Amino acid sequence: MMDELLDVAIIGAGLSGIGAACHLTRECPDRSFTILEAREASGGTWDLFRYPGIRSDSDMHTLGYSFKPWRSDKAIADGPSILSYLRETAAEHHIEDRIEYRQRVAGANWRSDLQCWELTIDDGNTGTTRTLRARFIHMCAGYYRYDTGYQPQFKGREDFRGTFVHPQFWPEDLDYTGKRVVIIGSGATAVTLVPSMAKEAAEVVMLQRSPTWFIIRPSTDWLANTLRALLPARWAYGITRWRNTRLQDWLYRRTRTKPEKMRQMLLDQTKKELGDSADLADFTPTYNPWDQRLCLVPDSDLFQAMRSGKARVITAEIDTLTETGIRLMSGEELPADIIVSATGLELQVMGGADLRVDGKPFDFPASWSYRGVMCSGLPNLVSIFGYINASWTLRSDIVSQWFCRLLNHMRDRDAAVVTPELEEGLPAMEPQPWIDDFSAGYMQRKLDEFPRQGDREPWINSQNYLRERREFAAMDMDEGALRYQARVKSEDVGQAA
Repeated sequence: MMDELLDVAIIGAGLSGIGAACHLTRECPDRSFTILEAREASGGTWDLFRYPGIRSDSDMHTLGYSFKPWRSDKAIADGPSILSYLRETAAEHHIEDRIEYRQRVAGANWRSDLQCWELTIDDGNTGTTRTLRARFIHMCAGYYRYDTGYQPQFKGREDFRGTFVHPQFWPEDLDYTGKRVVIIGSGATAVTLVPSMAKEAAEVVMLQRSPTWFIIRPSTDWLANTLRALLPARWAYGITRWRNTRLQDWLYRRTRTKPEKMRQMLLDQTKKELGDSADLADFTPTYNPWDQRLCLVPDSDLFQAMRSGKARVITAEIDTLTETGIRLMSGEELPADIIVSATGLELQVMGGADLRVDGKPFDFPASWSYRGVMCSGLPNLVSIFGYINASWTLRSDIVSQWFCRLLNHMRDRDAAVVTPELEEGLPAMEPQPWIDDFSAGYMQRKLDEFPRQGDREPWINSQNYLRERREFAAMDMDEGALRYQARVKSEDVGQAA
């Protein structure tokens, strides 16, 4: 079955996809588009994850959309509130009718002869495969696999008689009241789970192989709430967003230029929470802050759980799982009724779709990243990958706004195809990892599957919001790295076989 030729196929109906659709509706109202969502509901991460305490790990004045103020008193919001915000945004912009659910994009082939993409879609509603044609793909599928999480192979897993859970697939009926819980990991998910589960569990142990940097912030933003009471919502939101993005930028730059001072500041915060007699070994990582993401602890909830005696942190290596818990390399036994493997995500490139150009598989590791949003040699595809050092939506907004500018520029010059290509005479570049200076395991495990970045513009994936906000807004859409092709004059490309 062959659908009509669309202008844009948006892949994913999560935070990025809904935002992209809103920008298209506002800035390119003459373009036809659809949103292809593999799951049965919108919301992406915020619908998928159901574990206790699920919340944002950055403030909603920067994680929220630039065009829709966050009006709740809490700046660090729970998952259901964020999901409600996303769906409210979709309803306000009449996006829901554009979403096609249970439509998994298995692959896409760029047809140079037709100047369009042919997408192969597994239709979960009919159990069949269909083909859709679109001039552009806007890839908003996120950065990790929804169907699996990262799961180390723990020795003795089959011997454990309790409940073994990965947070990505949380059982709705899991009762942990009065149970002994061991959470393996110390990233954002584990730090969220510990204080939430400690409210009802007998004890919660966070078992980490190595410590993580924590930063404590209040869940409410007094300035944002004060401004909202005094000013129109958009003004208050804009001022708060401006302030918070600059604070985020200052904090990140400080970790790069004065890492020792930042280490001491974070350790002082932790020591204040645990008391002068506390042993900080479990809270002192070997790496510098922001070599991996800082873990947000809103309202000091993790440390409150520890002070209550309901939660503790252990730094140790696992030897094996046993019938009744975990045996450590030291020989110590940790009893557990429930083991939660908060061991991370499994990254994937471009939503896991098989992308081809004229039938030939596209080689992402051999390509160069154009500003982190396109790839050299890959026509008419713009993707979103948020910041690792700031809120995801800051970048998704920038990229989708730029994408709309690109579409309108191509209409004005009657171009059908745009492909990033290395400029003629460009001196050889030293390849750099697609995300540089970031040692998190979930990223390092998959970096070799991503495009390279270069050592000069526009082949840098800068991960700098304030810089990119200026650059993307002022960009010359006819810069040498963007190669345009005029529209092929044919009777009906959309009906071509």
